[in-house]
Amino acid sequence: MAQKDIELILTRQLASHLATPIFLVDAAGVLVYFNEPAEAILGQRFEETGELPAEALAQVFHATREDGTPIAAEEMPLVIALTRGEPSHRRFFIRGLDGVRRCIEATALPLVGHGGRRLGAMATFWEIR
Repeated sequence: MAQKDIELILTRQLASHLATPIFLVDAAGVLVYFNEPAEAILGQRFEETGELPAEALAQVFHATREDGTPIAAEEMPLVIALTRGEPSHRRFFIRGLDGVRRCIEATALPLVGHGGRRLGAMATFWEIR
């Protein structure tokens, strides 16, 4: 991880010890981490994916509605938390990096530091079967 705000580093450390799938982006929207429980849903290990720029995320995970129509990036919980600074929740489908289509629910929260510094956003998500 390139030098990041301490709060982001600590959030990553916390996520690495949780059994809940966690996805973490920095203030620029760059994917900086997803934990081991998230790997099963996303279809690949973080060590294989590495950090991804914001513009690549939508292309990589292909978020869609149930009928298969794409969901605009600005409608996604993580983007809402990052750009508006508001918590957000949604049910949608992704195609994991393993090619498997999964229905997931995600709740995203903005990460805000002292003095209102925007640090990024964190999403927790789970598969709906």
